[in-house]
Amino acid sequence: MATTADFRNGMCIEFNGQLFFIIQFQHVKPGKGPAFVRTKLKNVSTGKVIDNTFSSGVKVTEARVERRPHQFLYKDDLGYHFMNSETFEQINLAEDLVDSSHLLKEGLEVEIVYHADTETPLMMNLPQFINYEVTYTEPGVRGDTSSTNSLKPATVDTGATIMVPLFVNTGDNIKVDTRDQSYVERVKE
Repeated sequence: MATTADFRNGMCIEFNGQLFFIIQFQHVKPGKGPAFVRTKLKNVSTGKVIDNTFSSGVKVTEARVERRPHQFLYKDDLGYHFMNSETFEQINLAEDLVDSSHLLKEGLEVEIVYHADTETPLMMNLPQFINYEVTYTEPGVRGDTSSTNSLKPATVDTGATIMVPLFVNTGDNIKVDTRDQSYVERVKE
């Protein structure tokens, strides 16, 4: 059992008979009344994010999870196929367990979260930053904008569309933040 003082981002808890990951939490001590903890919880099975407030000191059941490195192999009619980087065993995940599937590249190292007691895969996490090659984007024309923060759509090698600055051209390699699918920088290779 854990209390609200043990909360941390990424912690998996059992709440209302289901598993949830804590995305965000904030301890609040108002001037009047008891302290409480405001949280954002992501349901493991549905992916839905809910807001919940816990009274300070409430006990919750912490679910034991393990994070294991895997390599993405391919996608077919059965789902997404991954290989464990340590044991070389292959597993197949359904599409609902794979977040941001349009950003997956063959050979990409990802992390799969397992429920430690049942050995059930719960979700797949992408690395925070991934490098992509821009396969198509409209050329940026000088004088196109009066703002320095203008963006244009660019298609990358996985088929995903990322908003990039005007100076990025077809054939450039870019680094993308997978949390919000935003452009970070051009990569020299």
